[in-house]
Amino acid sequence: MTVRPAVDQAPARGRNVPLAALLLSALLPAAIAACNSEAAPQGAPPPPEVSVATVLSKDVQQWDEFTGRVAAVESVDLRPRVSGYVQRVAYREGQDVRKGDLLFVIDPRPYQAALDQATANLERARAEQTLARMQDKRAQTLIEAKAISREEFEIRKAASSQGNAGVRAAEAAVAAARLDLQFTQVRAPIDGRAGRAMVTEGNLAQADATLLTTLVSQDPMYVYFESDEQAYLRYGALARKGERNGVRNPVHVGLADETGYPHDGAVDFVDNQVDAKTGTIRARAVVPNPDRVFTPGLYARVQLPGSGTFHAMLIDDKAVLTDQDRKYVYVLGAHNTAARKDIVTGGMIDGLRVVQTGLAANDKVIVHGVQKVFMPGMPVAPKVVVMGAGPAGEKVAVK
Repeated sequence: MTVRPAVDQAPARGRNVPLAALLLSALLPAAIAACNSEAAPQGAPPPPEVSVATVLSKDVQQWDEFTGRVAAVESVDLRPRVSGYVQRVAYREGQDVRKGDLLFVIDPRPYQAALDQATANLERARAEQTLARMQDKRAQTLIEAKAISREEFEIRKAASSQGNAGVRAAEAAVAAARLDLQFTQVRAPIDGRAGRAMVTEGNLAQADATLLTTLVSQDPMYVYFESDEQAYLRYGALARKGERNGVRNPVHVGLADETGYPHDGAVDFVDNQVDAKTGTIRARAVVPNPDRVFTPGLYARVQLPGSGTFHAMLIDDKAVLTDQDRKYVYVLGAHNTAARKDIVTGGMIDGLRVVQTGLAANDKVIVHGVQKVFMPGMPVAPKVVVMGAGPAGEKVAVK
């Protein structure tokens, strides 16, 4: 057996040491660099970009907003004036009709017969009248010759008067029978749109009871709305100052599917008392309807002048922030920093918010990107736009 000397094994272990050291030396700089990178502080972020606009100052008029309902100027529940069976429905349901158009026909034969009978009675009454007049005329001659008694003379004279009365009564009966015959043709009493036929051919219609159809006028239309007590008192004060035109004031009206208030009208009626239960008073506006846009019963939004002309400062409503019970905005301060200003706001005019106090006419208000401002004094990167414009500077159209 051959035994190798121990000195031969030492060099083999020594050959592995330089390789481990080489790997360690390669990884150590990377680890140190990573540790140094994590420990190094981050650089300050750039200021956020915001849009600023100068406060808009101009003469404006406040418009109050209400809700109401559309109603027809004229509305008729059409009922027959004579009883009978419906012979014909002479119109198309839902069509526009003119005053005097034929809508329903009630069987006229019984009324034609009644007219013929009344005409015959008139002819008989006229014949009796002629005979009574002749007898009265003859009695005048006979009484002068004392050929008849005074009593006979008075009887003939009374018979002549009765004949005259009989003719008038027969004429009235003919007129009534002719009127009933005319009423068998039910005609439209107004211009408007006819509803569905409630009674069809062959059904019995009772005079003054059976509803045949409904008619509503189309142009113009009414819009009824209610104002609260505070607004009503304010309107009265403005009228006493000469800043309102009394009852007839302009209004703008918009329907549920419309943007803004594209229809113009005027108030023509205000009720004579305030409803004690609701604290409101009813008013009515007249709106032209040549295109048949309005239909009775529709929901409508109404704008009414709420003040005289006054000078106001206006800002974009999106710029207004709330801190509990206070309103405030951020304006562009010194060195492009955000400065807070508390304000008192008013109503909306032309899509912009009225600022009563708190701003100066030359203030530049942050209108877009205000959510990026976390505290007063924070640096910002301002971009100047026109008040009322969108984030990109485009003008937002609001009526």
